[in-house]
Amino acid sequence: MTILPSDRVAVSRASRFRRDRLRVGGSLGTGSFWRPLTVVSLGIIVLWCLLAAFAPWVAPYDPLETVGDNLQPPSGAHWMGTDDLGRDVLSRLIWGSRLSLPLAVAIVACSLLVGGIVGLAAGYFGKAVDNVAMRLADLVLAFPQIILAMAVAAAFGPSVGNAVLALVIVSWPLYARIIRSSVLSVREQEYVVAGRMLGLPTLRSIVKDVIPNSAGPALVMSTIELGNAILMLAALSFLGLGPRPPAAEWGAMIALGSQNLGNWWVSLFPGLAILTIVMAFNLLGDAIQDHLDPRSRNARTR
Repeated sequence: MTILPSDRVAVSRASRFRRDRLRVGGSLGTGSFWRPLTVVSLGIIVLWCLLAAFAPWVAPYDPLETVGDNLQPPSGAHWMGTDDLGRDVLSRLIWGSRLSLPLAVAIVACSLLVGGIVGLAAGYFGKAVDNVAMRLADLVLAFPQIILAMAVAAAFGPSVGNAVLALVIVSWPLYARIIRSSVLSVREQEYVVAGRMLGLPTLRSIVKDVIPNSAGPALVMSTIELGNAILMLAALSFLGLGPRPPAAEWGAMIALGSQNLGNWWVSLFPGLAILTIVMAFNLLGDAIQDHLDPRSRNARTR
């Protein structure tokens, strides 16, 4: 096959384009990412990660041990009070982060893997593959996310693994759709077309050209969905479809507090924990989106 000069020019432009897209903090504004809200959100995320990592040394008490009177309000001995079994709420809150954060990462990673493979195949190959994949995604998205997750978790039985599986099943279509959209726009770029004309293998074209230049939206969505995964996992636990007692999990702690509404501290502090971490991931996702896409940043400043 004869290689035309225009093909060489296209490939040269492609390499420059990839370098420009992958360069961190280019001419789009190096300081725009580090806004005050971004720093605060990163600080909150890092704080919770540190608390989860060092929970055995940070938590003042064993989360499963009765250490005081039942439903004791916040005091010097128990900063966030005790629950109906006399367990320290602060200790259970810290230990709960060791369950909620890793499970959220696992849910997002599995959903991104499944949705990424489906979206890449649908966007790159198109035609029958696209039709089948997107109709399957539409079928899942036709149901409210929490209702479908409840149905799947109830069908398999309440447990940590089944809750994760249920949330992966309801989450992968979101990644498949956004990655498909990115791949559809990338595959028509001149450097991808030139690579195909030059006989570049399909797998190499996907790995070298398509994935790096379509990963931005998936990265933003993954960051935001980390907070949503924590929220959904807490919702399943609140309904009794998540980790089984006596495991320290934020949603289960809120459910326990809902049975003792007069003892506000039992559910207030787990609720605030969920609120802070979910907002932090959402703000971080917005900051990443603004950094990767200057159009969204300009639209916010208007």
